[in-house]
Amino acid sequence: QVQLVESGGGLVQAGGSLRFSCTVTGRTSDKYPMGSFHMGWFQQVPGKERVFVGGISWSSGNTYYGDSVKGRFTISRDIARNTVYLQMNNLKPEDTAVYYCALGQSTITSPRNIDYWGQGTQVTVSS
Repeated sequence: QVQLVESGGGLVQAGGSLRFSCTVTGRTSDKYPMGSFHMGWFQQVPGKERVFVGGISWSSGNTYYGDSVKGRFTISRDIARNTVYLQMNNLKPEDTAVYYCALGQSTITSPRNIDYWGQGTQVTVSS
C-alpha cells in the first residue's frame, strides 16, 4: 500500500524558512504507470477548508502553486529517494497551519483529486 511520510515543520519567526520532505513508500507503478502522478501540499487551519499550496508533476518536474505562496515556496523532487520537498521562505504568520503531503493522479488543486495523504505536520510562524 502506498504511504506518504512527512518530516519537517515546527516553530519559526516571521521571515524565516522551513523545509518539508515527503517520502513515498510502497509500489506506485501499477496504479500510476510511467510516473504519471502529481505530489504536493495542502494547508488547513481549524474551522476552515483544506487549501492547495503547491504541486509537482513527478514525471516532468513541472511545478504550480497557490496564489498565497507564489514567489516564496518552492517544490522539488528527488527521484532516487522517492521524495518531494517543500522549501518555505519568507514565512508569514498567516502561513501557520497543519501541512499535508498529498499524491494524486493528475494536477492537484483540490482535496477531491487526492488519492493518498501524509499524516499532517504543524507549522507555526510567530510575529
